[in-house]
Amino acid sequence: MTLDEHAGPMRANQANWDARTPVHVASRFYGIDQDLDPARWFAPFEWEDLGELAGRDVLHLQCHLGTETVAFARRGARTVGLDFSAASVEAARGIAARAGVEVAYVRANVYDAVETVGEGRFDVVYTGKGALCYLPDLDAWADVVARLLRPGGVLYVMEFHPLLNALGPTPGPGEGPELLLRHDYLAGAGPVHRDARRTYTDGPEVEGATDSYEWMHGIGEVVTALTRVGLAVRTLRETDELPWPRWPHMEPTPSGWWRLPEPRIPLMYALSATR
Repeated sequence: MTLDEHAGPMRANQANWDARTPVHVASRFYGIDQDLDPARWFAPFEWEDLGELAGRDVLHLQCHLGTETVAFARRGARTVGLDFSAASVEAARGIAARAGVEVAYVRANVYDAVETVGEGRFDVVYTGKGALCYLPDLDAWADVVARLLRPGGVLYVMEFHPLLNALGPTPGPGEGPELLLRHDYLAGAGPVHRDARRTYTDGPEVEGATDSYEWMHGIGEVVTALTRVGLAVRTLRETDELPWPRWPHMEPTPSGWWRLPEPRIPLMYALSATR
């Protein structure tokens, strides 16, 4: 299918993220009105992989409220955040201002990023933590990323593992708390329609646009899309930790993140690729 054929679900997602934004801004999950600590959303190995950021041009795709985007600016990067939600971009600008950092936020669909921010402009393109599932076409996404990067530039993806996305966190009638495989790991079945009246944060129900669509992408699909456009995959890590306790029986780790007591399964992955 072409991007035009996915236009309806993508418009629904944009409206849903506009509607989610005020709930997220007011949530304890993000803690915007408390001491903003964007570093808590990063695993220590992310900073090891990314290296020195001071003086480098960093683009954060699908940045939402920009909580992680602020972390790049605090490390001295010339930082741009891009998101398709007007409400998110407006909130992100206010959050960056309160944090005392300079971030250029722009509103655009990720597929229009080159036309919006410029070709061959960035040393680092960062994305993830619930971003790729909202993209119907990874081949087109990979082409955009390759065009955004300077020669030698790095794409860094820190994303929820497709195994995590395939697990069902809510027991069905008569079932116990065991995590079961309920959803596709691989692409091919089309978008999954979800009722997004409740999001991943605390707070009230979302009002208005509550339809949401997600596309499944296996790790093999991600790697293949990137290598097809000439990017060289340098590292691929899998971790059994999440930055928040998605399930009640998760246990805190020394890093400040959370893992399941057993079994050890990958919950997130980090991939770096170089142009």
